[in-house]
Amino acid sequence: MGLRQPKSMDECVYFTLRTDKSKSKTKTWVFKEQCTKCKDGLMGKPRDPKTGKPKIRALEYTCSKCDYIVEKKEYEATLTANIEYTCACGFSGEVQMPFKRKKIKIFDEEDQKEKSADALQFVCEKCNKKINVTKKMK
Repeated sequence: MGLRQPKSMDECVYFTLRTDKSKSKTKTWVFKEQCTKCKDGLMGKPRDPKTGKPKIRALEYTCSKCDYIVEKKEYEATLTANIEYTCACGFSGEVQMPFKRKKIKIFDEEDQKEKSADALQFVCEKCNKKINVTKKMK
């Protein structure tokens, strides 16, 4: 296994484990990047001064050391997603790709109609089947 595994969730901007209807499984994580200004701290969501927890809906990322601020879209464009997957064909593999979600159409079983969702999409190295890691839908 070549991908570096996160030791804690504090290292990650994003982490998820997913299983879809075709029995393919994915484990996806995105590490926080170093600050481009001081090269010492890690960029992360700003923390609430009362609770100390990250502000989930914040539109910027801040450096833990120098308080340098970067816009969310600008910062997330530089991130790399690490994905471990097991395809429905039985093949297990690893993929690194830019953390850029794109709109895809998926069929919603409850409503019996197609919906669009944001997802990271990659193909299985063995059978070339498209595998999606969708953003959680509300």
